[in-house]
Amino acid sequence: MSKPLENLDEILKSHKLTHQDYKHIVKILDGREPNIVELGIFSAMWSEHCSYKSSKKYLNGFPTKAPWVIQGPGENAGVIDIGDGMASVFKMESHNHPSFIEPYQGAATGVGGILRDIFTMGARPVANMNSLRFGNITDRDKISKYQRHLVKGVVEGIGDYGNCMGVPTIGGEVSFDESYNGNILVNAFSLGLVKSDEIFLGVAEGIGNSVMYVGSKTGRDGLGGAVMSSDSFTEESKSLRPTVQVGDPFTEKLLLEACLELFKTKKDIVIGIQDMGAAGLTSSAFEMAGKSGAGMRMDLDRVPAREEGMTPYDFMLSESQERMLLCVKRGREDEVIEIFKKWDLDVATIGEVTDSGRMELFWHGERVCNMPIAPVSEEAPILDRPTTKPKYLDDIASKSIDSYPKIDNQEAFERLISSMEVVDKAWIYEQYDSMVQTNTVKHPGTLDASCIRVKENGKALAMSSDCNPRYCYIDPKKGSALAVMESGRNVAMSGARPLAVTDCLNFGNPENPEVMWQFANSCEGIKEACSKLNTPVVSGNVSLYNETNGVSVFPTPAIAMVGLNDSENRVLASSFQQAENHLLLIGETNMDFGGSLYIKELFDETTGEISDIEYSKELKLWELVINANRKGLLSSAKDLSSGGLAITLAKMSAVSGLGVVAGVRVDDKRAIFSETQSRAVLEVNSKENLETVVSMAKELGLKVDIIGKVGGDIFKLNDIKMDVNRLQDIYFSSFKKVVEQDI
Repeated sequence: MSKPLENLDEILKSHKLTHQDYKHIVKILDGREPNIVELGIFSAMWSEHCSYKSSKKYLNGFPTKAPWVIQGPGENAGVIDIGDGMASVFKMESHNHPSFIEPYQGAATGVGGILRDIFTMGARPVANMNSLRFGNITDRDKISKYQRHLVKGVVEGIGDYGNCMGVPTIGGEVSFDESYNGNILVNAFSLGLVKSDEIFLGVAEGIGNSVMYVGSKTGRDGLGGAVMSSDSFTEESKSLRPTVQVGDPFTEKLLLEACLELFKTKKDIVIGIQDMGAAGLTSSAFEMAGKSGAGMRMDLDRVPAREEGMTPYDFMLSESQERMLLCVKRGREDEVIEIFKKWDLDVATIGEVTDSGRMELFWHGERVCNMPIAPVSEEAPILDRPTTKPKYLDDIASKSIDSYPKIDNQEAFERLISSMEVVDKAWIYEQYDSMVQTNTVKHPGTLDASCIRVKENGKALAMSSDCNPRYCYIDPKKGSALAVMESGRNVAMSGARPLAVTDCLNFGNPENPEVMWQFANSCEGIKEACSKLNTPVVSGNVSLYNETNGVSVFPTPAIAMVGLNDSENRVLASSFQQAENHLLLIGETNMDFGGSLYIKELFDETTGEISDIEYSKELKLWELVINANRKGLLSSAKDLSSGGLAITLAKMSAVSGLGVVAGVRVDDKRAIFSETQSRAVLEVNSKENLETVVSMAKELGLKVDIIGKVGGDIFKLNDIKMDVNRLQDIYFSSFKKVVEQDI
């Protein structure tokens, strides 16, 4: 064993461990002090990123079960049944800190990591999405210029990796707010398909079975990445490029195909498989052995190395990309080696499963680590951090729409439709291949959920990623519930039934009691909404310490919803389809401006309150659209969100190139920008269909108004209007002009 540690205070600080943690470690090691390898392992496994020590208390109690849920949280990804012997595997993860330091590689390796989570389960990835948050990009100052640089780097990284892998990026969301000036958020989502009886789990069991390493060689890139992502940024820490991994999508493509070939031809010899993600070999080995209660022995000098002079510490904590750990039946190793060699990948038998319950690591015959596995995973500190209601809430709650001067609706509309939040992001999504694999039915830019067909059963999967950080800032509980509701509504607008969510909970510094209050309330909102809407959480991720120099990001619990449409031929559009079609507004319109785009764009503030949430109305809206679509009554459907009815109709008009003349009765003319929830615009193509849908809405107790017709070359709603050509020019060209202004 290696020598005990010297300069303990300095070493603990660099590993983000406290003296209390150290005492606990010594106790776990039966009174023996750890060596540097063992301390590094504890540091990684007990980091915020790997152990969820600040968040675990609040994650307990998430609804995770339903008849269609095959695998909930705890594995590489969640799995739901989609019928006919097929299953959908999906997950969302963050790569925020690396992407701020090195936007291209940070975003690229975020995509690579989430793809491995999917194909590790035995599924072929068939769709990617992303949820991106940046700071202010519109100004000429240093901050905006750097944010534009980050946008370009992140988008290029996502596009290059996904395109090289041949996985379509079919949707997502992008938003901008000053709260992200110091910490951008890059959340990557991937979904795969697998036969429901061919799912693989990340477990190592069976005494004497082999532990095998496959993929790329191990280098020092990403060393300490999990620990780095478990701390706030300062000016000094922004130069941490060595902790950012470097991705190679061409190797990952080979790894994907090799793994899927192994699963297809040799599935009886694979006991388990685990992606080497955060904390690399450490987390994968401990998680696989920990699930079965087994022990593990590994010879680190057998691990394929990319650099000279690497140490056991380097091998255990490197986050080099495109690597997997397998547990394989003893005596069948050569069959695995043959497949991975064929795909020109590194492969080595580096250890075996034991009955000791301990992790024993050897380096050229010398034992450099000997520690019990269970306590490392199970005894990570679970912190009960103090919570305090943020002081800012009282100030912003005292304001309403009437706290601000009235602005002419036409002027308000022209400013809102030009907002970076609203305008089309073709500059981004055109860098992504959305049509590869030829299954994309509803692609980026078509509004609301994105959809793919499932060739194996003739159905379609709809998915949408949503979160309004302004809502979550003014009311974390209701705002988070609305993120679930909005993502479900988008899926329902495509004609699919929402089934399950994966989440990515992005928050500031958990050591700040106000941030922990935001997090605790956000979790309560998600629990409530997922329970009421019957959409369990099947996978997810928490990202804390999104803070720079004491300034935390807005609470941003990104929610990705997945739903199932019984027919690939019944995917519903979200923009106008034909002139002379009738338009219906479903739902009541009130003066809801808390956290609205209207107040943000016109007065540069995020203020107000959120009305009580009525889940029953939301479910009835879903029911109406899904059933009406199933009967072939609808031409399109679009939910109302940021900017209210005015911006919703404007988007539908811009995307389709068709004008509209519409009118609604309102007590306050500003209500056309209100963001009242549980509303949608439905397009129908005949008087008979119109009457049937109106009748169906009334039977469900939903308010329904006939508001106008599609057609012409003018967009008009109440007292606002714009030529469709001008509307399209603003909508489709504004973002490119802003993001490329430095070129």
